[in-house]
Amino acid sequence: MAAAGIKKRLFLFFVAMLAAVGLFFFVPAGTLDYWQAWVYIVVVFAFAAFVVAYFLKYDPQFLNRRLRFKEKEATQKSVIRASYLIFLAGFLLPGLDRRYGWSNIPFEIVLVADAIVLLGYALCFQVMRENRYAVQTVEVMKGQKVITTGTYSVVRHPFYVGQLLLVLATPIALGSYWALLPFLLMFPLLGFRILNEEEVLRRELKGYKEYCKKTKYRLVPFVW
Repeated sequence: MAAAGIKKRLFLFFVAMLAAVGLFFFVPAGTLDYWQAWVYIVVVFAFAAFVVAYFLKYDPQFLNRRLRFKEKEATQKSVIRASYLIFLAGFLLPGLDRRYGWSNIPFEIVLVADAIVLLGYALCFQVMRENRYAVQTVEVMKGQKVITTGTYSVVRHPFYVGQLLLVLATPIALGSYWALLPFLLMFPLLGFRILNEEEVLRRELKGYKEYCKKTKYRLVPFVW
């Protein structure tokens, strides 16, 4: 796809995501006076804009691949459907928490959580720089090679490490302890996704079996 077409798709995607996030946060809160949500939106979308600008300059086709969301594996389709429900609950609860005052998270803790969200996104960005085939879907594409350097020399799925950091910090950044509960379900769900993804990679990506022997841990060194 031409760069102009990619830019148009990205613009529409950004607008849709911003509108969705606004609805998820402020409608349940019943107010726009929700500073935690505003800070979170600025942090996430400002960094996302930086990432998009970087890849538009250096590898626009990578962004085009990232905009593919249709999974081929039946297991992954089930995982994605479940994750939609988790994110729906996780993004609606903070607004309700703000409206009814269920949580009282100190200002400093909220800012620390925002910093962790940013750290998670930064790790995802670094992984995407290292692996231009780090797409949304589980599949092996033409020309894809095993990446063994950088963060991939530490764990086999560093992108998911970044995702877990930002997912677990998001409820606190939004001022809600209760929203942690649905997001904790991402641990077993991500485990299912990783196990199925590794089945596909072992089967279809040359050199992946050897890589697994060299880099033993999936997410956390000496744990799993």
